[in-house]
Amino acid sequence: MNELKKLEADALNLVSLAKKAGADACDVVVASGNSLSVGIREGAVENSNRSESDALYLRVFCDKKIASVTSNTKNDPQSLAERAVAMAKVSPEDPFQGLADQDRLISTNDINTKISELDLFDNTDPDPNFMEQQALAVEEAGMSVDGVTKSLSCGMSWSTSGFVLATSDDFSGSYQRSGFSLVGSFAAGEGTGMERDYDYDTAVYMSDLKKAEAIGKFAGERAVKRLNPRQIKSGSYPIIVDRRVSATLLGSLAGAINAASVARKTSFLREMMGKQITKNSINIIDDPHMIRKSGSKICDGEGVSIQKLNLVEDGILQTWLLDSATARELNLKTNGRASRSGSGTSPSTTNCYMEAGEQSAEDMIASIKEGLYLTETIGHGINMVTGDYSKGASGYWIENGEIAFPVGEITIAGNLKDMFMNITPASDLEFKFGTNAPTLLLEGMTIGGK
Repeated sequence: MNELKKLEADALNLVSLAKKAGADACDVVVASGNSLSVGIREGAVENSNRSESDALYLRVFCDKKIASVTSNTKNDPQSLAERAVAMAKVSPEDPFQGLADQDRLISTNDINTKISELDLFDNTDPDPNFMEQQALAVEEAGMSVDGVTKSLSCGMSWSTSGFVLATSDDFSGSYQRSGFSLVGSFAAGEGTGMERDYDYDTAVYMSDLKKAEAIGKFAGERAVKRLNPRQIKSGSYPIIVDRRVSATLLGSLAGAINAASVARKTSFLREMMGKQITKNSINIIDDPHMIRKSGSKICDGEGVSIQKLNLVEDGILQTWLLDSATARELNLKTNGRASRSGSGTSPSTTNCYMEAGEQSAEDMIASIKEGLYLTETIGHGINMVTGDYSKGASGYWIENGEIAFPVGEITIAGNLKDMFMNITPASDLEFKFGTNAPTLLLEGMTIGGK
């Protein structure tokens, strides 16, 4: 943390230099990080990487013109400031860019208080040998599953990141976060009949990770279950969407309510504010204040105080995801969803989730006479302008309420507007990643088979 305070002081100095060089306003972001990863395959270390980095981003505003420069913390700050201002003066005007409104910024006291409450930093510095042993434990558990023939990749990673923001509105703040992950990927079968699957887990604290043995065993079992897939007849069937895939569907909705897409008219939901987009029993939340969660934060990338949002309430779309620039373009106020991407900002979610339903996933499966349990999609077949959706898929066929056999070489197709209106969430919501959704029942989809 002492290092972050030094970087914060350096950032404030650069802000001062940019103002002296002629900037009307400016901000500085410093991102620093450490990471270590160990990869295992067939009982031996396949790769081991350690990195340390710091990057400095200066953004200056001269009237309605903007320019950004990127450097590291060792370069001369005065020449950096002068170069940025010179670039801004010859840049085209952008009427929407600028610092966040000063009255929306989080206070220094709130930064210091709330960051400790969110508990986002585990000071564990894992030993590479320990990480190797964890990866080996994943591999050993996966290879012990009857039918698994090959380890594709197993590994553990650790990282810390520091974020510093200083602005010409006399704002400055900094905080740290940590992250750990475990992954295992295995193949079952031989030759052209080989199938693969994986499992992984991520956590802010190492102690919150799923056990290595559980990850390896689950990944191995899923690979074996996929052996000898069949094709099915094309038609319209209900689909049970596994949580690994349901989170990506929720991510598509978040992308469609991103104000940048709305302003560019590239979102299929751009005309749907205040209207029903899901069943009236569905609520979708974005909560930045969840303890020990990967998307949690105390302020956004502009220093704006950030609050919990109901994105969809009783099926009705309530708000866009807004940063200051997109809010100005849409004649709205930012809701603190600016994420920093290098020198600029763009709206994004924090901890986004769909609330759980009342029916268990098992009961959903039991209610289906004939349908698909979807575990994986392939490709990027989404048109965000129209909502048209078409992807390769695999999973398991459901017959008379039970999983019958694995299926592959199929496609699923529909339109996201219709898909969201026909979604029913199960009761098995877990908070593991930045975007989380329970198992979903999705009705009225077209499945392309043989």
